[in-house]
Amino acid sequence: MARKDDPQTVEYEAKAKNLLKAELKRKGVTYGHLAEKLASMDIHETERNLNNKISRGGFSAAFLLQCLRAIGVHSLQLD
Repeated sequence: MARKDDPQTVEYEAKAKNLLKAELKRKGVTYGHLAEKLASMDIHETERNLNNKISRGGFSAAFLLQCLRAIGVHSLQLD
């Protein structure tokens, strides 16, 4: 298991954070709206918690997929 301070881990956490933030911006979804959309999927996160979690970037792949599903992202371009 990679350590949290491993340069590759840090790099990919930043990529995941930037990917999610970009998709939220592209879809015009705020953290408040994301919280509402997740709640409709029975996933309960506060706006503040989402802000903190996404800003840190150390979230799970499951969380990333939940957020993408909630905002209606069906495909991604990874460059």
